[in-house]
Amino acid sequence: MNGDPHDAPAHLSHAGAVVDKAIEYMMGQNLGSLAIASALLGGSMALLARSMTDDAIVDILTNAIGSVRSGELRDHQGMNGSGE
Repeated sequence: MNGDPHDAPAHLSHAGAVVDKAIEYMMGQNLGSLAIASALLGGSMALLARSMTDDAIVDILTNAIGSVRSGELRDHQGMNGSGE
């Protein structure tokens, strides 16, 4: 992340809001959830590959797998929408 590390929470919040709007737009275009999620994941992976080592990316994906297996993602569905 560029700039002052203290700006990280604001940048994350802003980026999250932009992604939420992009998802809302794509759903309004009647794109399926799988297509939207796959496109976002692919774009995210490409972005990470430009700035991180493969091992760091694997660590992130391992954490994500752990969240899926533990049910953590499903636990947050009520806060983040339907999880469709």
